[in-house]
Amino acid sequence: MAARDGDKSCTMSTELPQLFDPAAAARAADRARRLGGDRFLEDAAIEGLADRLGAVTRRFERGLWLGDAVPPALAGFARDWDVARFGPGEELRYPPGQYNLAVSLFSLQAINDLPGALVQLRRALKPDGLFLAALLGGGTLSELRDAFAHGESATRGGISPRVSPFVDVRDAGALLQRAGFALPVADVERLVARYGDFVSLVRDLRAHGFTNVLAQRSRMPLRRDTLAAMLSAYGARHGAADGRLRASFDTLYLTGWAPHECQQQPLKPGSARARLADALGTREEVISRFPKAT
Repeated sequence: MAARDGDKSCTMSTELPQLFDPAAAARAADRARRLGGDRFLEDAAIEGLADRLGAVTRRFERGLWLGDAVPPALAGFARDWDVARFGPGEELRYPPGQYNLAVSLFSLQAINDLPGALVQLRRALKPDGLFLAALLGGGTLSELRDAFAHGESATRGGISPRVSPFVDVRDAGALLQRAGFALPVADVERLVARYGDFVSLVRDLRAHGFTNVLAQRSRMPLRRDTLAAMLSAYGARHGAADGRLRASFDTLYLTGWAPHECQQQPLKPGSARARLADALGTREEVISRFPKAT
């Protein structure tokens, strides 16, 4: 609410801080489409999504795909697909409760309000609808982040944001619960690539659209002495015996269901009918936590 003349109250902003630059993210995605190249991370993630969908014993009627065209390997999991993107303001302009399935392949990577995006996706699902997403997780490019930190500290006396932050697997389940999903599951698969040179790593990142799109990124060109110090630190700290450079990529998979009364529900505390000691075949012992008063 804006303050009127003479009103001493302050205007409150409801806008979230912009971690990612939407314009830069759009440019990175456009360049990736033009470059093509070997998108091995996408191929591995598509296989991971297919494995998880294949474990579900049902075929979905209406699917919502976030991103570009539905990959052929996933198209058969829903009878009909709608393709969508988050628009300006990170809004998903689709009627609620229309879909049995919603799938994202790295399309949530540069979303500023990830909890809000998950809420919108949950609302787009019918009761007992499935949400499944793949995005880069916590340990991704940890070697590059470390090398940049050493290179900039040695040449500039400080560090600047060079690698985007990634969601940790331990926090992902909590995000799904916060968004209202039932039966949330978050798991991670790590892939370690080895590169003959740093240029090859940069080429793969550009082909995937995974370059630096942080809102607070440095706009200044990378200095030669900083680049040299970074490359030296990368080779010394994360180089393999054969001279190749290691680069870790964590693919985080999120799975959640729109709530429905037929789903499994956790038991209330104290309602168990069997003892854990009996199941484990051990003897139960009661340990007093406090000494008796004398």
